[in-house]
Amino acid sequence: MFTGIIEETGTVESIHPGDKSIRLTLKLRKTGGGLKVGDSLAVNGCCLTVAELTAKGRAKTAQFDLLNETWNLTNLQHCRAGSLVNLERSLEAGGRLGGHFVTGHIDGTGKIITWEKTGDDHQLQIAAPEDVMRYVIHKGSIAVDGISLTVAAVEKESFKIWIIPHTFESTALSERAVGDAVNLEADMLGKYVERFAAR
Repeated sequence: MFTGIIEETGTVESIHPGDKSIRLTLKLRKTGGGLKVGDSLAVNGCCLTVAELTAKGRAKTAQFDLLNETWNLTNLQHCRAGSLVNLERSLEAGGRLGGHFVTGHIDGTGKIITWEKTGDDHQLQIAAPEDVMRYVIHKGSIAVDGISLTVAAVEKESFKIWIIPHTFESTALSERAVGDAVNLEADMLGKYVERFAAR
């Protein structure tokens, strides 16, 4: 379980396809602290399990095995060596919940259709699949590349969010542009409500 409060950006060192999985190698700094093999780490909002961990001075290198389904259903498939990714360690019991409950299970990818600077802030409009849009509500929460954000406006096939300078500067959103794919996870509360209401 995560909160959508990004701790740092990591750098992709390499991606190597294998017979049964894709090996993703990341360089970590802050999020490497206390991290162990077998731990979960949210990478662009996708919950991944640490397969190998190597210390490199003050930094660490972590390796993850991605199933083909994860590769095909997330924007990790667009990463290259040098790409920045958003990182968050799992929530500790008793820790502060600064964002909202994020499971790390991506519902689908959206596409950036507008990316505008307004004063010091940015407004981002994302086209999303119908099975994600059904859970998007005005002033509700949504995780975009693992970042807990508030929905500013909802249209039939897209939604808008505002990005404050801190979020822009401290996450991988600074690398995103119109046409890029972003990982989306809708607030799970809406999914539970829908499930109970259907009974």
